[in-house]
Amino acid sequence: MTITESNSNKLSLLNISQRLPPANIQAEQSLLGALLTNNKAYDKIADFLIGEHFADPINRKIYEAIVRRIEAGQIADAVTLKAEFEHSGILNEVGGIAYLGQLLQSMVGIINARDYGKTIHDAWIRRQLIDIGEDIVNSAFESNTTINGSDQISLGEERLFQLATHKGQDGGFVSFESALTDAIGIAEKAITNTSGIAGLSTGLKDLDKRTGGLHPADLIILAGRPAMGKTALATKIAFNAAKSLLRNMEERQSHNQQVGSVAIFSLEMSSEQLATRILSEESRVSSERIRRGEIGQKEFDRFVQVSRELSQLPLYIDDTPAISLSVMRTRCRRLARTKGISLVVVDYLQLMRPSVGNRPESRVLEISQITQGLKALAKEFEIPVIALSQLSRQVENREDKRPQLSDLRESGSIEQDADAVMFVYRDEYYLQQRMPKPITFESEDKYQIALEKWQADMNKVHNKAELILEKQRHGPTGKIDLFFEGEFTRFSDLDDIHDF
Repeated sequence: MTITESNSNKLSLLNISQRLPPANIQAEQSLLGALLTNNKAYDKIADFLIGEHFADPINRKIYEAIVRRIEAGQIADAVTLKAEFEHSGILNEVGGIAYLGQLLQSMVGIINARDYGKTIHDAWIRRQLIDIGEDIVNSAFESNTTINGSDQISLGEERLFQLATHKGQDGGFVSFESALTDAIGIAEKAITNTSGIAGLSTGLKDLDKRTGGLHPADLIILAGRPAMGKTALATKIAFNAAKSLLRNMEERQSHNQQVGSVAIFSLEMSSEQLATRILSEESRVSSERIRRGEIGQKEFDRFVQVSRELSQLPLYIDDTPAISLSVMRTRCRRLARTKGISLVVVDYLQLMRPSVGNRPESRVLEISQITQGLKALAKEFEIPVIALSQLSRQVENREDKRPQLSDLRESGSIEQDADAVMFVYRDEYYLQQRMPKPITFESEDKYQIALEKWQADMNKVHNKAELILEKQRHGPTGKIDLFFEGEFTRFSDLDDIHDF
């Protein structure tokens, strides 16, 4: 950029800052006049207009006083407001009796009240956009070492998101007729779906049967102690969901709909490690042997063939460590715009950071903000979000090490914000650690008896895992038995009919 261009840009910015901010004072006065004349006009604008939307500070105070009285079940007119302002000593600050009289003369009919309210609200949005734009420009000019360029983008997008979701943009009552129509639509989808579920399939029949699949706007917490297989199970669900989306691709494209995709935010494992795990599971070649190079040409060829087949899956991995909530939301929006988005998996939430520029006072508050943000993400995109979570060490101090809701680490808000909480538990892992040792027994016979009992117990739980559905807003809770192959870190449905 030349010096001339730089100076021109600075002058342009200076001209923008010297313009009067958008406002419609006449619309504010007319609306206030309508409210003072007929308090029923408030019903037209109560769901989206608040005091801070008024550009004139005097009009703002008068509007807030009107709202206070109406919501308290009292009359708000020129007489009652005059008495209130006199009592609080601010009558002169709001223009006195003369200004209240002027407002009555500026009134519009109750029918037009909503349109005037929208005009006021629109001017407020434009003023906010100007403030955000100026802050972005000023921040970019500053040499702040604590916030780099990427973080500034995230901050700007976060403020725009907050503005877009500000009171009045969405929400409000939905008629029961409309809600019933949506409910019938969900039921119809479950009936017409060959799998018999309304939500996105997890690929695990028993889990789908219990939950009806993964439902839009749901936050699902998948928790467990280390080595239980949380990542393996979450990856399996994400992989199966991506396969389900791929099968529906032709049908959706014929209806000009986005196919949708699955996003995995892997904060602990790299994208290469995650891809290797999926390849290992599908090709049935141990990932350990792959890393050590202990595979033959035939196994390697199968590995490559499977990778070609899987490359078509609408599955995307982001392995940014310690990603912030605002950055995650930004990347989900981009993926939604380009590919569509149907499921988000986060591994795991304790490694996340809250939104950029937000510094909670405690770790508990930080986790609360993260879970609330993930739930908001699920609702914004109308998709299920699966977040993995660690459990506290108090599990290890109990005789029965099956997890409970109280074991969720660092915050009770995880349980509160989640629509479903699932725990992964493998008895085989703990039983393996309790293998009898000869040195602890008085005789060889006692050792052999203990060893045989231990072996019998191991046979009962070998290759078995439990998925404990501890909380579910939409259905029953309980235990789901799964098959687990440690060599391939692979979960699947458990066949409890045939004896192998």
